[in-house]
Amino acid sequence: MSKVYVFDHPLIQHKLTYIRDKNTGTKEFRELVDEVATLMAFEITREMPVEEIEIETPVTVAKTKVLSGKKLAIVPILRAGIGMVDGVLNLIPAAKVGHIGLYRDPETLKPVEYYAKLPADVEERDFIIVDPMLATGGSAVEAINSLKKRGAKSIKFMCLIAAPEGVKEIQDQHPDVDIYIAALDEKLNDHGYIVPGLGDAGDRLFGTK
Repeated sequence: MSKVYVFDHPLIQHKLTYIRDKNTGTKEFRELVDEVATLMAFEITREMPVEEIEIETPVTVAKTKVLSGKKLAIVPILRAGIGMVDGVLNLIPAAKVGHIGLYRDPETLKPVEYYAKLPADVEERDFIIVDPMLATGGSAVEAINSLKKRGAKSIKFMCLIAAPEGVKEIQDQHPDVDIYIAALDEKLNDHGYIVPGLGDAGDRLFGTK
């Protein structure tokens, strides 16, 4: 079963309040999403493996630690996921960035992949899929499907706000994918929006309607 990590750090919760506020404008909203993504990246990388190496400081020889293991890749779900990428790259600038584009079929209402571009060495990387919202879970599950069918073995999902329905969908479909969220909200409404949520993340990030 997927583990669910809810980040209750005071800075994350403080900034999330203003992300939710309907009076927060596009510029500030974008900056806040970027900042929260950086703070979440700090938490999500806590268990990255390290190895000991020997270096020379100006004073003496020292044994210190560096990152080891698989390389990291960030994969935003287009388009809103783009708003979280730079925040993660602030901490891990060497990470590669892939992209997955999905649209909802008007008849089946299921997500359909229309674009996927990933680093060549998929099997050798740890992937973090980013999207501000986890509502029904349909897009997240399809994005995870997309990575797995291309050979990805290690995947995490990171979002700002999740509904219980979306969390359950990932856990049911992909029990090996852990979920990292800044807030677990109450429910989905009849239109599939998270309550209390923050509205449409893509529209608020890019100033569209």
